[in-house]
Amino acid sequence: MMTRLIFLLIFSVESLLITAQQNIRLVIKNAAPAKTPGQTIFIAGSFNNWNPQNEQFRFQQDEKGNHFIDMKLPAGSYEYKITRGGWDKVECSKDGAGIGNRILKVDGDAIVEINVEGWQDQFAVKAKLSTAGRNVQIIETSFWMPQLKRSRRIWIYLPENYAGTKERFPVLYMHDGQNLFEDTSSFSGEWGIDEFLDSTRLKNCIVVGIDNGGGHRLSEYAPYDFTLDNRSSSTKVEGKGSEYVDFLVKTLKPFIDKHYRTKKDKGNTFVAGSSMGGLISMYAVVKYPKVFGGAGIFSPSFWTSKKIFDDIKKKSKKIRSNIFFYVGKQEGDQMVPDMLKGMQALAAKSKSKIKTVIRDEGRHNEATWRKEFPTGYSWMLYGKEPILLQ
Repeated sequence: MMTRLIFLLIFSVESLLITAQQNIRLVIKNAAPAKTPGQTIFIAGSFNNWNPQNEQFRFQQDEKGNHFIDMKLPAGSYEYKITRGGWDKVECSKDGAGIGNRILKVDGDAIVEINVEGWQDQFAVKAKLSTAGRNVQIIETSFWMPQLKRSRRIWIYLPENYAGTKERFPVLYMHDGQNLFEDTSSFSGEWGIDEFLDSTRLKNCIVVGIDNGGGHRLSEYAPYDFTLDNRSSSTKVEGKGSEYVDFLVKTLKPFIDKHYRTKKDKGNTFVAGSSMGGLISMYAVVKYPKVFGGAGIFSPSFWTSKKIFDDIKKKSKKIRSNIFFYVGKQEGDQMVPDMLKGMQALAAKSKSKIKTVIRDEGRHNEATWRKEFPTGYSWMLYGKEPILLQ
């Protein structure tokens, strides 16, 4: 009995240490001057869903004029950048080049000092050439979404041999369409979907990209209501993911099937996305197991919607698809356990073909997902890893 009490005491102490909030003060010792003095500075990172203008993550100024921010974070590893309220005003190198995400490792109370060498909007904007291939088109800049009462830009990639044949093709629906084909519209680099498909020897397909809704992105990709905890308060997010997935299945898919030569059956219909897009892709399969024959779940933000685990368990017997899971160990301490929990909930009773990839060096960015996409693509379509990528 005494041994059991000691074990429970140790377990409780360890649990408290894991969940304890650490006091972190981030201080900007030196910052490049802004064109418009007096603008506020924010921190955006994996702890606030990369919101570049979240008032709860706005820097204050001390008596010496240094910008600082106090945060309470659980122990773990986080990625972040400094902005002046938008990604067009994000920090950069002193010569205007983009920089990688900063890393914040939290294992106790700490004061972290940083320097900001430059701001992206301080440099002359160079005319960017489109990187979208000739097989990429924009179907509509304001495609109506009746389930959400708003419109959205929709992209489509058609295989190289689409025009010269009467062949029908599988269809892959992907979220965050801005980031798939075109560098000039991407958040921080494109996935290169068209470049990959133009060169691969794997079976080709049509890819439909749905732009995210900007300020609506978090809500549309969240299957359930949830609370986003900030430094000193909480923000309630109304989950509209169910309506968004209904739009994919009941409005967009019928339109694509009507106007393009598609293979309409489940075995040739797929869905994929990253971060919140990974979460909503998993939910799409859960809600419509008879529609989607495969899914690419890249770095899913399961932490926002723990209810997804219960729904996966409840529906797992009905799900029989090719499911690809990817996560990187540099994305935060909770990402790998959450992804594995979702995968295990599915694997318990589902007859799906499941592939799990965990990379030690993997980060939460487009460059990483671009690298992992070929394996995910092959798994979705074939249920196996690619033999030939080129």
